Amino acid sequence: MKKSILTSLSIMTLTSLFSLSAHAEVNVDAAKALAKENGCFRCHGTDKDKDGPAWNKVSAKYKGDAKAIDKLLEHLSSGKNVKFADGHEEAHKILKTEDPKDAKNLVEFILSL
Repeated sequence: MKKSILTSLSIMTLTSLFSLSAHAEVNVDAAKALAKENGCFRCHGTDKDKDGPAWNKVSAKYKGDAKAIDKLLEHLSSGKNVKFADGHEEAHKILKTEDPKDAKNLVEFILSL
């Protein structure tokens, strides 16, 4: 019984460490710079709703979703319509970057909030 509890605690500790290290690898400055270059802050705040949802709400929505990164990368690269609070729809601006790693870093930053 004690061995089972210790094993469970060890697994939980390792999982927490891996989660922390994944977020530690996010380059926050680069993510914010890319967001600024692409005008993301016109519609999104990190913790305040604007025309689009605050990124901390986006993060909360996708918490625990194993496909969150892929879903958000698709959202930022597809130009699909988004619905605004007043009911109108517009195509979401496509994120412009030469390196896909930069887009992934931005998504990981959003999910870390």
